[in-house]
Amino acid sequence: MDYFKQLLNLLNIERNDDRKAYQQLTQNTSAADRRANGLSWYPVAIRGTEPSRGDYITVELERTTHKDIAHQFRFGASAALLSNHNSAKDRVEGTVTYQSGDRMKITLFTEELPDWCQDGKLGVDLLFDDNSYEEMQNALKLADALSKKAEEGRLIQILTGDKAPAFSIINQPARPNNLNASQHAAVEKIITAQDLAIVHGPPGTGKTTTLVQAIKALIEQGEKQVLVTAPSNTAVDLLSEKLSGEGLNVLRIGNPARVSDRLMALTLDSKMTSHEQTKEIKKLKKQAAEYKNMAHKYKRNFGKAERDQRKALFDEAHKIMKDVSKTEQYIVDDLVSKAQVIAATLVGANHYTIRNLKFKTAIIDEAGQALEPACWIPLLKAEKVILAGDHCQLPPTIKSAEAAKGGLSTTLLEKCISMHPEAVILLEEQHRMNEAIMQFSSQEFYQNRLKANSMVAYQLLFTGDMPLTFVDTAGCGFDEKLEGTSTTNPEEATFLIKHLEQLVTELNEHYTTENFPTIAIISPYKQQIRVLNELFINSPVLQQHTGKIAVNTIDSFQGQERDVVYISMTRSNTEGDIGFLADIRQMNVAMTRARKKLVVIGDSSTLAQLPFYTDFIAFAEQINGYQSAWELM
Repeated sequence: MDYFKQLLNLLNIERNDDRKAYQQLTQNTSAADRRANGLSWYPVAIRGTEPSRGDYITVELERTTHKDIAHQFRFGASAALLSNHNSAKDRVEGTVTYQSGDRMKITLFTEELPDWCQDGKLGVDLLFDDNSYEEMQNALKLADALSKKAEEGRLIQILTGDKAPAFSIINQPARPNNLNASQHAAVEKIITAQDLAIVHGPPGTGKTTTLVQAIKALIEQGEKQVLVTAPSNTAVDLLSEKLSGEGLNVLRIGNPARVSDRLMALTLDSKMTSHEQTKEIKKLKKQAAEYKNMAHKYKRNFGKAERDQRKALFDEAHKIMKDVSKTEQYIVDDLVSKAQVIAATLVGANHYTIRNLKFKTAIIDEAGQALEPACWIPLLKAEKVILAGDHCQLPPTIKSAEAAKGGLSTTLLEKCISMHPEAVILLEEQHRMNEAIMQFSSQEFYQNRLKANSMVAYQLLFTGDMPLTFVDTAGCGFDEKLEGTSTTNPEEATFLIKHLEQLVTELNEHYTTENFPTIAIISPYKQQIRVLNELFINSPVLQQHTGKIAVNTIDSFQGQERDVVYISMTRSNTEGDIGFLADIRQMNVAMTRARKKLVVIGDSSTLAQLPFYTDFIAFAEQINGYQSAWELM
């Protein structure tokens, strides 16, 4: 089957381009530059060490300064501890096993800390993520091999379009009372599917709620364990928390992004801590560490007697650590076997603790943002798969333009929706937006099938307010400018802030500071966000409500909602060039964040190059939501 050869080839192109980009960011750069790019912690201090699996050592580090800089260190990432005295030579690699706030644990691929760790000036560098690519590559090779086998390859053949999915007939199941008709139909589809079901969840339609009820139903029907995965830690966290709240025993493999006590309690580390066998492990680890410390005392003496003594002490420490490994394995197996839900990211689904497990059902949430090769990691562990997501929202992030063009940007969710429409249920009732805000998205992306729940359909900020407005800046001379590789439009930004100030002044009459509506200011362009942020900080009117107003790019609002959303379209030129505004899925996400009011500010003469925006402007006119910036200036 050429299907997997093609995917492997695209993955290879992506890996090489990703590596090149990483090298450009890190080669010949100073520790300060790497730190600014989120690829380094420097300086760090060692706060503790302990022996770890496989004769390795785990070291706990804390960054001591520059704590406010965002970084990219995550559970499972490859990293190196290094000395800034000689970072090329004095470095040792390992894997991040825990990260929270300004602390991180790394299991280093060495038995003892090198001597240079005593000399200060330590840092940690994030290494290129070869591990994820290896896992994806291995999954594709295995899927290719299994696809040729009649029985084991059945699910693979369905997902690649060679076979059709099957459904069993069941008696009318009890309907969970908190679900609407389409959510209930989705739960039924999931229960009756023998191999594939797809839940298409547009914005605000309660996809997570539906999945949680479906997983509960599967377990009530006798499934011992369900594997729940998603491409991002945030999505896995949300499902884990909700499932645990429903009383299910959830085991979260990996390190949650949001480090709340409730989520931490679901992790393997936390559950191991409270296991009755853990005291024994602590005692043994302490003993092993003492033997190793004694061995270090012989490090600089090279007589035969000292060498023998040193070896004997190390052998003893190894023997103890073997016992530790056995006991740890017993605890892990015990905890894993008792869990009803195993939750992990797509790559995390092959963590050593669950690598050899098989499941009846695997769930992939946010499948519209998942790279297909990563989906095959959990897929190969299951007989049946549930894909949930929305391919009309943000696509996966792909570093290589060539790989994206070759087809890597098409998700497995998209392929399966077009191949197997009989497996798809669209969630049709949304609980977020005023009807007018929902309507345009519904007509452009969801065949006009969305309905607004009666609780939200007519919600407004105050009586007589307009829920949707397009403010047209055509002819105002607000021209875009290029800053670096990003576009800005300072005049449009200034206009937006003034427009918002007027709204906020009006809202002050209807709301107190405590119950003031939440507001998002969104633009697709990073530099325009910078300009808007500066204006926002310098606006006394808006600063009164600083905790209620957020300024950011579209990506950062994915999955979130606000009472009011302002979108600065930014592009305004005589050529009609709209750049990546042409990605209408991005605009679908931006527009559907709003609950009660959406204000889009842009230049109709530039935007109208694309039918999507012509339709939007016509829609705004039709509901009396069109305004010219001229009238307002």
